[in-house]
Amino acid sequence: MHNHITSDILDLFKQVIGESRLIYTVEELDTYAHDETEDLRFYPEVVALPETPEEIAALIKICNNHQVPVTPRGAGTGLSGGSLAINGGLMIAMQRMNKIIEIDERNLQAIVEPGVITETFINTVAEKGFLYPVDPASKGSCFIGGNISHGSGGPRVVKYGTIREYVLNLQVVLPNGEIIWTGANTLKYAAGYNLTQLFIGSEGTLGIVCKAVLKLIPKPSQDILLLASFASNEEACEAVGAIFRQGIVPSALEFMERRGVEWVMEHDQIQFDLQDNMQAFLLIEVDGNSMDELLTQCEQVNIVLEENNCIDVLLADAASQKESLWHLRRTMAVSIKSNSIYKEEDTVVPRATLPALIKGIKEIGAVYGFESVCYGHAGDGNLHVNILKGRMTDEDWKHKLKEGIKEIFELTIHLGGTISGEHGIGLVQREYMPLKYSELHLNLMRGIKKVFDPNNILNAGKIF
Repeated sequence: MHNHITSDILDLFKQVIGESRLIYTVEELDTYAHDETEDLRFYPEVVALPETPEEIAALIKICNNHQVPVTPRGAGTGLSGGSLAINGGLMIAMQRMNKIIEIDERNLQAIVEPGVITETFINTVAEKGFLYPVDPASKGSCFIGGNISHGSGGPRVVKYGTIREYVLNLQVVLPNGEIIWTGANTLKYAAGYNLTQLFIGSEGTLGIVCKAVLKLIPKPSQDILLLASFASNEEACEAVGAIFRQGIVPSALEFMERRGVEWVMEHDQIQFDLQDNMQAFLLIEVDGNSMDELLTQCEQVNIVLEENNCIDVLLADAASQKESLWHLRRTMAVSIKSNSIYKEEDTVVPRATLPALIKGIKEIGAVYGFESVCYGHAGDGNLHVNILKGRMTDEDWKHKLKEGIKEIFELTIHLGGTISGEHGIGLVQREYMPLKYSELHLNLMRGIKKVFDPNNILNAGKIF
């Protein structure tokens, strides 16, 4: 049972961080009432802007003692409703904790606060010759802390792995207000349960991340980008698995449907030679330190593409060309959102089953009357499905769409996949969790939550 924030509790908050770093007027709270999830709005009663782990710990202790719900918030770029204050209470927003504390060049590590913008960190370490390859589409605005909470990936997961591969240790405030480090700043860890990995992807339900120790790797000096076009979605997706079966591991391999490309062209008023027979595209990047080796890899990729009925291949080696092609992919979600009422789902399957997944999605859409524009990280089987209203009535969109989404997830699970690759479960996907997990699975997860948060104050109502 949760309680509201009384004037006495508000006074306790003021003693911790002062009134200037508390927000509780309706006008100011509006910014924190939504994320990028549809049109949902939930208002916290108070937003706190802490600057230290100790301040967060003191705020959490007050909330735990008074049974006040707490919602952690990063940049608000999430797509699952994970940072929505569905129970009111206190929101702890992390934007003031935005320091890159240390870059350890000898050990290839960095210590950062959770409010560091992902692209800022990527660029900062790149200037020192290092690569931090976790780069979700929202990297220009999302925070490192939010990436950790959702187990984020991005295009370069296919070669370099998700954020799970790059988080070595975390400083976390627990729901009782205690501060712990979850592990060690080492590349190996076999000393008991790996709490660091447990916190990654836990969506702020177990604790609040205050510092992260991140692994860096040497930055490749060269890269080449290819854009391959196909006459159908299925042919493009078939080519994905074929590339890997030839022993080639691209640093990125993205899929885009024609309609998505058209909308980017319209939204951003850019020119692109889009021939009538081009219905799907693969954006393929290879990287390394030898241009000769990369060109050899591109030749091998080209052979595979030809064998899989590729229409045309554009090779981009100039920076401006690469930027233009990446722009098509990275701004696709924004362009689609600007053109239509939509809902985005995040599916992931073994990459060889991608053709069956996208074929099934289109068939399900035809039955229910919705359209879809698909794109995503095809190299790791992660397909983002943007569902458009199409010929559905308002009533069907409101009441029947969930059944269509359920069928998409059932198909995804049937193909060996799961219901989220990198967006998380949060609020909007929690009703679909029983499709993937038995009650035994779910009770084990609930049990873990209860150990960390017996009073259920921290991001309650998310995931389950």
